[in-house]
Amino acid sequence: MIKKALSPRQLEVMEALWNSPNGMTASAIVESNDELQINTVQASLRSLIKKKYVKVGEIVYSGTVLARSYVPLVSKEEYLESRCQVLTINEQKDEQMLDEMEKMIAQRRKEIEKGQ
Repeated sequence: MIKKALSPRQLEVMEALWNSPNGMTASAIVESNDELQINTVQASLRSLIKKKYVKVGEIVYSGTVLARSYVPLVSKEEYLESRCQVLTINEQKDEQMLDEMEKMIAQRRKEIEKGQ
């Protein structure tokens, strides 16, 4: 099944989840990557849930407060495979389009030559 592409930040969040043996809270994801901020991670997680890449695994204590723990629904291998499928499909479409354009150009050249 071909999935939608991820933004660079969403991919960083997914990398953190893929590298964790258990679910992770948003704050744990931030702690795992110095370049991420909590607001970015939370927005990415909301988007990843909508795209069905991530689900809320369970509610856990983060310090003294309850927090959602997120787990990936798609493995890294599945994601990479789906991206390769998209690239292959796009390449095939490009080749078909180029073939059609070459035929149209050849036909137009013949028409021009006949007219001279």
